[in-house]
Amino acid sequence: MKRTMLIGAAVAGIAFALTTTAYAAGDAAKGKVKSITCMGCHGIPGYHNAYPNYPVPRVGGQHPEYIVAALKAYKSGQRGHKTMQAQAASLSEQDMLDIAAYFASAVGE
Repeated sequence: MKRTMLIGAAVAGIAFALTTTAYAAGDAAKGKVKSITCMGCHGIPGYHNAYPNYPVPRVGGQHPEYIVAALKAYKSGQRGHKTMQAQAASLSEQDMLDIAAYFASAVGE
């Protein structure tokens, strides 16, 4: 009986881990669609933000964990940039994961 319970718990744990990993990875195809507004600034080589005046970073090829962390920080107000705060305000965590997956796969964009 104990062995059956342990095997069942192990199988459930593995299934949960696989499901969570798949969810956490994000969907790059969905992220490409969700990131269309991002490309208005981040997809323009050499683009400078009007205010404050600084070069807009290119995010293609960036680590997905960094992109998600940055978007969460903009959404919470921990990072200060009005345009990015507005962009991140309506994003769900899944949106952020999808966008991050797309940009991580989009080297050079």
